[in-house]
Amino acid sequence: MKWALHGVRGWRTQGVVPNSEIGTLALRDWHSLPRPIRVVGVNVAGEAPRVRLEAQLARWRIAPEWLQASAAACGVQNRYARPAQLGADRWASLCAARRRSLADDLFPPACVVVNAGTAVTVDALDGDGVFRGGCILPGLRLMLKALADNTAALKLPPGEMRPFPDNTADALYSGAMNAVCGAIELMRRRVDPRAEQIRCYLAGGSAAEIAPHLNRPVEVVDNLVLEGVLALAGVL
Repeated sequence: MKWALHGVRGWRTQGVVPNSEIGTLALRDWHSLPRPIRVVGVNVAGEAPRVRLEAQLARWRIAPEWLQASAAACGVQNRYARPAQLGADRWASLCAARRRSLADDLFPPACVVVNAGTAVTVDALDGDGVFRGGCILPGLRLMLKALADNTAALKLPPGEMRPFPDNTADALYSGAMNAVCGAIELMRRRVDPRAEQIRCYLAGGSAAEIAPHLNRPVEVVDNLVLEGVLALAGVL
């Protein structure tokens, strides 16, 4: 779970905690924080983490506002077949990316929005702010774990990205990286086949690892989901 405290001058502090350790937030990470005015968030981790988080917020006697995807918000139109079924984290990222793309005159506003964690989501946002859809694939570690768990001969140390891998460890890692990067680059071409450059906003735990292997322009944004939460909450 990623959290941050935002004030009139921007981010004041932030942190990341495994879902299994959410129950320690009040005594550890949040012990010295001032009482927030609002708590707003998105949850795609299920009921148990949500309940644990709400218990930690009891010290401030604040109920969190849980955001969900809608048909339209923050200049983004949601073309998911059932808009509310789009993951709230993906929706927040799209809203943040739209805000960023309109503020940058270097490239057209169309973009691809990627969240790279346990799973990788690759979403297409056209120049008019229409979310046209996206794909979900296993993240780098999940791909490698699946191979290690299901192929006894491939339990090897981590490899490196190579154009032409000449050993099995590098071949495994390069294959996983190529799969992720290939999905991103293919989505870029589909957003606008005529455009020479479609920007990519990249967030998530594996973002910095993936970014060097993508075509430019690429922008790694650590707090893309949180930026979207603020935008949806009417703060930005």
